[in-house]
Amino acid sequence: MTIAAIALGAVAEATTAELQAALDVEFQQLIGWDPAIRVVTFPRSHPLLGARICPVSGCDKMTYTSLDRGLCRGCETRMKKSGQSLEEFVATVKHTWRTIGTRPCRVPECARPGRTRRLTLCDAHTFQQQKIHKVTIEEFLALPGVEPFPSLGPCSVASCYRDRGNSEHCPPHRQARNLLRRTGRLEDEALWRRTAPAVVEHGVVSLRGLPDRVVAEVLYCLQERNARGIKQKDQDLRPLADAIRLQQLASISEIDLSKMPEGAKRLPNAFLKIIGLFGSSPETERHKDTWNGAVFGLQGSLHFENIPQLWLRRATQQWAIDDLPRRRGKKPRGPLQRQINSIAMLAKSLRLNRPDEGHDPRLLGRDDIVLFLNRLLFLHESGEISAQHRNIDAKDVRRLLIRMRTLGLTQPGQVLHGLPDSFTLREEDIPDCDEDDDAGRDLPIEVMRQLCEHLGTLGGDGLHLARTATELVIDTGRRPNEICLLRWDCLGRDSGGKPELIYDNFKSLRKGRRLPIAESTAGLITAQQERTRARFPDTPLKELALLPGNRANPHGTKSITGEWVSELHRSWVDSLPEFLVPTVVEEQGKRVTKMLPFDKSKIFPYAYRHTYAQRHADQGIQPDVLRVLMDHRLLNTTQRYYNPRELHLMGEKPQVASSRQEAEGLQRYYELTA
Repeated sequence: MTIAAIALGAVAEATTAELQAALDVEFQQLIGWDPAIRVVTFPRSHPLLGARICPVSGCDKMTYTSLDRGLCRGCETRMKKSGQSLEEFVATVKHTWRTIGTRPCRVPECARPGRTRRLTLCDAHTFQQQKIHKVTIEEFLALPGVEPFPSLGPCSVASCYRDRGNSEHCPPHRQARNLLRRTGRLEDEALWRRTAPAVVEHGVVSLRGLPDRVVAEVLYCLQERNARGIKQKDQDLRPLADAIRLQQLASISEIDLSKMPEGAKRLPNAFLKIIGLFGSSPETERHKDTWNGAVFGLQGSLHFENIPQLWLRRATQQWAIDDLPRRRGKKPRGPLQRQINSIAMLAKSLRLNRPDEGHDPRLLGRDDIVLFLNRLLFLHESGEISAQHRNIDAKDVRRLLIRMRTLGLTQPGQVLHGLPDSFTLREEDIPDCDEDDDAGRDLPIEVMRQLCEHLGTLGGDGLHLARTATELVIDTGRRPNEICLLRWDCLGRDSGGKPELIYDNFKSLRKGRRLPIAESTAGLITAQQERTRARFPDTPLKELALLPGNRANPHGTKSITGEWVSELHRSWVDSLPEFLVPTVVEEQGKRVTKMLPFDKSKIFPYAYRHTYAQRHADQGIQPDVLRVLMDHRLLNTTQRYYNPRELHLMGEKPQVASSRQEAEGLQRYYELTA
């Protein structure tokens, strides 16, 4: 073995020891873990590790089905074949199907397992009972001198935790080996013993035959997922353990997912993410070129490897460390990576235009900034980036270079020491951008009317969450993320008894905002509150989400995500008939109006917010009032929904109106346009 291999083994052993040290004793007791037996037992009454028990007498299997009758898969199939109702089937069905598991021999203190459910004695005692004494089992047990036998030892299959019978295998593995021999498929019996799976037993997963490191990884991942409130099933863990054993791996990180069924890949991917975080911290991660975002509480990764100049890469990383605590919104990784990519654009310009590829910051100056601006112009003119992209990249580079200086990175001993003051963008360097990301993206009234007519089909039968979230976005004009994250007690009343929506503006970091809403919208919220409370009757109301998600949420404290709503919304919109809207077209030199299909890709949840704003602007709501309703910081943002002529007619100083008076008449859009 080489020195490198020995060192790698030492690191692996240390990591295994650290994983084992991180295991909680209470969690090990919860799953019935015994290091000598190495079997995980899923507790049936646990909200995350257990499930309902099949109601059929004699069937002790857990059922993960969402059907109200709660039968296991086998009993569900038998009931359908019988043609009986649930009550009739449960009351009359007889337990005639195969039983999984073992029971001890009925002779007191006998350490050997009984043969079958009917033959409850071990092999040796069964021989005595049937061949020697020739009496019934009850008569045999009453005979004097019947002595217990010691265990013959475990089955020789590495994964098996059962005692063997008269041979070196337990009965199921003896039968499996004999079948392989008869069919000529047992080429290497020693390999088969190391890789064969354990006998499947409901609620039990064997980790026998796996290396200590893999066992530590599996237990640690189970513990972490349980702490995060993620529901886990034995039927998901078992294929992973069997695949690792079959591939003879030393770690989960070595698993070949291509050899696993498609539906079994989710759990190993989740385990790999958890293992990748073990022992990581912001202090250790910040020195890497690619950051695991989960270390900083982000989803995904942050990439700095596209910045080849070491000084610029390190300066960008120090800016990111400083900026991360102030990131807003539920998914701040996207805006952060976008700004890093803008610096990568500057880095590429330096690499292409400088003889030293920009590796010496002391040689840079104003000419390099001009070349960068010219490159942005070239990319825009050639169609590679939009005007908005060009504008954002220039603004980001200007802001980050200024921030790097204020962080003291140009001082002696810092990464930007010696960078000339002329290497910066001026305010007048920022190109104009005529593209508007907000106004002009509202939906035509004909489209809104058709959408509201089909709202009942959104989400399918019994799935109210996506439909309720969509209706609330339409009614209130809030951002989809703000609606998804509403708390159970989001409905309030003002001093006059009028309903208000209490929400958090995550984008601007303003909490406890209040929006006047219609009584019909209040009724929509009340109905959802009742459904949520019925699902989670024991959770304190202050901890409940209004729209609780279905995954990893045993207490209803976690909300649905905007991505989940958007995915269901997209499928729903695509399933609807074409939306026909009046469109002005040129025909034979004349402008005529025709009913043409509307592009469905323009129909997404955020468009309802633009529609809400545009509808109020078109109704003559004063800009200052609409600014309050939209919770905009700046009036200029709100004025994008008005054309200059409308603002001029309203006057340079529009009279301030009461947002309550303007909002009292609000009704759900489909009520106004019906």
